[in-house]
Amino acid sequence: MTCELCELAVQPIYRNDKLSVILVDDAAYPGFCRVVWNEHVKEMSDLAPNDRMLLNDAVWHVELALRDVMAPGKVNVASLGNMTPHLHWHVIPRFADDAHFPNAVWTPAVRTTEEPILAARRALLPQLAASIARRLGAQ
Repeated sequence: MTCELCELAVQPIYRNDKLSVILVDDAAYPGFCRVVWNEHVKEMSDLAPNDRMLLNDAVWHVELALRDVMAPGKVNVASLGNMTPHLHWHVIPRFADDAHFPNAVWTPAVRTTEEPILAARRALLPQLAASIARRLGAQ
């Protein structure tokens, strides 16, 4: 069985021996990140206590970077893994004008965000990547 998260197809913006952070290529959601545990495990309860703390801390740092750089109205954090049973967290900046707000990003879209707004958010991605790498590298 192949696993897309074991074999990351994108370059992580941060990686150490335990976890990786990637920017998700989603045109409607610039800044959408995944924090991926490098080892193939399915659940948080599969991790040792110190590893759980390390992963939670990484998710927290990604959320802080998103809030600081992109200033979303809300940040959604989710660990589903129903389709990809490899432990990972989705960290998603949410805005009142995003395609699905106030619903989850996996529901049908209710609007289209204007392209200039999305372009402005995409312009922040290098700053976001640098902030995440800096925060996690300083741990």
